[in-house]
Parts: sequence; structure tokens; C-alpha cells
Amino acid sequence: MQSTWRRSHRWIGRMDKYLVRHVSRFPGGGHDDFFRRLSAAANHGKLWMGAAAVMAAFPGKPRRAALHGLIAQAVASAVTNMGFKTLLPRARPLPEHLPVFRFVHPQPTSSSMPSGHSASAVAFATGAGLIHPALGAVLAPVAAGVAYSRVHTGAHWPSDVVFGSALGAGAALVTRKWWPVRPPIPDTARAWTDAAELPGGEGLSIVVNTLGGSFKEETADALREVFPKAYINAVQPEADLRQEIEATLNHPGTKALGVWGGDGTVGAAAAAAVEHSLPLLVLPGGTLNHFARDAGTGSLKEAVLAANNGEAALSDTGLVEVERGLPDEPETSHLLMLNTSSIGLYPNFVRRREQLTPALGKPLAGVVAMFRTYAAGTPVTLAVDGVRHRVWIAYLGRGRYYPRDHAPLLRPVLDDGVLDVRLITADERFARIRLLWSVVTGTVSTSRITHLREATEVEIDAGGAPMALAVDGEALAGVRRVRYRVTPRSLIYYSPRPLKGNQP
Repeated sequence: MQSTWRRSHRWIGRMDKYLVRHVSRFPGGGHDDFFRRLSAAANHGKLWMGAAAVMAAFPGKPRRAALHGLIAQAVASAVTNMGFKTLLPRARPLPEHLPVFRFVHPQPTSSSMPSGHSASAVAFATGAGLIHPALGAVLAPVAAGVAYSRVHTGAHWPSDVVFGSALGAGAALVTRKWWPVRPPIPDTARAWTDAAELPGGEGLSIVVNTLGGSFKEETADALREVFPKAYINAVQPEADLRQEIEATLNHPGTKALGVWGGDGTVGAAAAAAVEHSLPLLVLPGGTLNHFARDAGTGSLKEAVLAANNGEAALSDTGLVEVERGLPDEPETSHLLMLNTSSIGLYPNFVRRREQLTPALGKPLAGVVAMFRTYAAGTPVTLAVDGVRHRVWIAYLGRGRYYPRDHAPLLRPVLDDGVLDVRLITADERFARIRLLWSVVTGTVSTSRITHLREATEVEIDAGGAPMALAVDGEALAGVRRVRYRVTPRSLIYYSPRPLKGNQP
């Protein structure tokens, strides 16, 4: 075995010298300066960090490609410089092997085997290309140029470059599993039904929460312009919202209830619409209005189209039974859940993510928000359907949300009959490190700290200690026990139908 290794080592050495001799015979010219500067630009990964900064300016796949490229580069650089350079000491080419005007100065002092520049270059280009193939094709010749420049300038033997490039490609492939491709989100499906046609808003009574973050004095005027025949009740901040919703519903001739506001306002209006068996038109208002997006009425144009034509669909709702007060004298109340509920640190995470999204985009904003929220936070102890956990997040979505990780954003189907249950626990050893590592590597959905399931009923008990609960963005304090269940297809909501031939 040892003799075979020695023969292989001698053969590689002879091949390296043969190739370097041929490189040394190339005539001098402007290409010498080009490769010298390209090699220097890649020192300490500066070239790839600059490329990542440019790519990150474009949301979506370019930004994800930049992130994966940097992760792959970091791994390749660490393995190369802290591992193989120590295990495989090797002298670098000598000045007599290349023309002096081409030879890099000063010569690196670390082991020649393998090439760290080549490892980083191939890792970044391959890592980015796995996410965004077109960007990978653009980066590939640059990475190849950097790898070749290390031979052209005498910094490495060709076999050093080949080995380093293999390490870089391997790092990109390994880290690809750390940042998996998001599963495809299914097409939006609707349980279509008919509702009252509301031409010009005739028969439509709209409640407008003027406390919402998007409300302006012109909001009511804009609604009157698109719904000239509607009754519009602009609720002032000091008024009782639920009483005003009831008063709006009782307006003579009301055939449907419209609502302009955030998640909490929409949830209250939905509860009233279900109780009175009226269809609900959700308008795109409020600081956060997730149901309008999911219902397909994310713009006034879409909402007007659906209302005028009487186009509607059915949605499930969630019934939330909340138990508060003293253990021996509990007070029970019931809430309708239209979107989500959470316990633990999730509300703080969402607030930070929404603040950072305009500048960073949703994926990167989710990573930064997670770090800020959970670096200093503490888990809570809960019994979920009788099983005790130490929990960072207890999250329940009314319907299946995507992606399947710590930052659910989209809910394409509103009548799937399930509760989307997600627990991120602190039961495991080194729980905080596991959590932060899974966020960085994009493996929250597959980590041992994450528990994903679907149910139709769920009970969460704080074990006598009060907990903070949020339902559709509305916070409730002092909660000791909460029960959830699904009420199938209990809400009629207006939604514009797709063109014939494109219906799901």
C-alpha cells in the first residue's frame, strides 16, 4: 500500500512539473497582469463576497443563491485551510519553474496542497448555480479563471488546483442539503359557491377600522368611489369595534358584510358574518391583512370584481376556547380564528421579520429576525395534547401553510379541514445552538427541534402558569388552557374566479 502511494505521488509530481513547463512557455502579455489581478481579487474571498452583495440586491433566487454560495465557500475554506493544508504539507513551485515576471510575489507560506482559492471559487460558483443555474453559468468561467490563475502565477501546482476544486464542489453539494429547495406550493384551490351580487356595492355594508396602520382620511372616500351604493361605517378609535360591526350588519338592506382593517378586525368581522350567515368581503386594508391575500382580494380591483359578480368560496374557520382566571374558578371564552394562533416567542419574531422584510427580503429577514428573537429569549413549558415540552414556538395555522419551517407565509387552500401544528422545542440538549444552526442552514423543517403535524383538534395547557396567547394578531394575557378545533366551510367569502379554462 505504501509503495503504491509513493508511486502515485511521484506520478502526480511528474505530471505537475510537465504541465507547469508548458504554462511557463506561454508568451508574456497583458494576460499576465489579468491573471495576477484576478488571483489577488479572490484573496480572503473578497471577490465572492462582492459578487454575493450584488446578487443579494435582487430578491428571490439571486438572493438565495448568494446565501448558499457564501455558506458553501465558508465550509470549503475551513476544510481546506484548517484541515487538508495541515494533513498534506507540500512545497509550492519554485521561481525557476516559471518566468520571473509571472511569478507571484510574495509567495504564500502555507502548504501548497490543496488550493484554497480554487476551493472557494468552485464552492461559491457551484453553490450559487445549484439555486440559480443561469447565475452559476455566469460565475463558472470566473471561478475557472481564478483556479487557473493559481497555476499561471506559480502559487500552486495543477494537482493542488484540481484537489481544491473537488473540495469546493463537494462543499457546495453537502451544504445544498443544509439549504434545501422549498417544496412546490400547490395551486390555489377554492370551494366555489354563489353569493349575493353587489353591483356598485348595493346591499354591501362595510366596517372600516380607522385605527388600522394603513387608514388615511381618503380611505373612506376611495371606498365610496368604487362602492357608491354601499353603506360605510368608519369606526373611530375610541368606539367598541364589535358593537360597531353589529350595528353595520343591522343596517337596512344588508346582504353582505365588508371589512377594511388588519387581521384582528377581519377576524371579528368574520365571526359576525358566520353568526349572521352573511358572506364576507375582505378588503385590502390594515397593517397586516393575510386573509385578503389568501382570498384573492389583495387589491380593490379584485374585490370589486368579485362583489359585482357574486363570486364567492367557502373557508373553514377555527374555534378557539380560551380558559383564564384562577384554576378553581376558570373563565371561559370563545374566539373565531381565521388565520393563525401562537404561544411563546413567535409574535416577537413576526414583528421583527415584518420590519426587516422591505430591506432584506423575506428569507434573509426571517434568518435575522430569528437570531435576534431567540438569542435572548427563553422557552415556556406547555402540555400539548397531554405531552409536555419546553417550547420556543407553539404555532397553529387554520389551514396548511407554506413553507414548512419557522416562517410560514402562504396558505393556498382555505378549506382543507386541518390545523397546521408546529412546535419548535427546547427539549433537546444544546437547544439554543440547534435552533440557531438550523436557521442558518435552512433545515428548520427537518431538525429534531421541529415537530410538524396536522390535526382537527388541539389542546395546550400551561400547567397552571399563565401564558401569553395571540389569535389573529390579537394578544391575550393570563391564559391557562386553550383548545382549538376546525369548523369546516363555515364562512362564505368573496373571491374572484379565474377565467374559464384556468380554474383549478
